[in-house]
Formats: sequence, C-alpha cells, structure tokens
Amino acid sequence: MTKDDKVIIERINAYAEEVLKDIDPQKTRTGFQIQQLTPILKTIAKELNLSLEDMFVKYMDLQTEFAKEKQDQFNEDFKDLGVLDMETPFH
Repeated sequence: MTKDDKVIIERINAYAEEVLKDIDPQKTRTGFQIQQLTPILKTIAKELNLSLEDMFVKYMDLQTEFAKEKQDQFNEDFKDLGVLDMETPFH
C-alpha cells in the first residue's frame, strides 16, 4: 500500500468511525453502511478525478489490504510474544 493509499483509507476510516459510531455493524445492512460513506467517497473521488464507482472499488481494495496488514501485524505481535505459534496447531 502506498503512502497516498494509506492516507485515503485512514481518512475514510476516520470518517466511518464518526458517522457509524452509533450502529452495530453486524445488525446493520452493508448497503446502509456504504450509503453513509458516500459523502467522503464522493469528496475523495473528486479530488482524485475518479468516478464514484471507481472510488468505491478503490475503497474496497484498500480496505481489504488494510485489514490484511492489520491481521498480519496482529499475528506477528503475538508470535513475537510467544503467545501465537502459527506453525503449531492448538491442541
């Protein structure tokens, strides 16, 4: 992920934390959640000269990559602590 991509996803996630703070994501339709992000997606799309559809695809790609990086970091942190051994299955 490039530095610019990180800025974009962090900006969207900060916005999401604010506008979605009072909802339960597991009980709220994904479509509603995406609808709430439309203003920030439109703003960034305009800044990058992208269509809203292209911005949505970029957001989904970045969010997937961001989540993977966070999971990898989590796994590495626990591995470093000796708490999680990815090579040995739990018994």
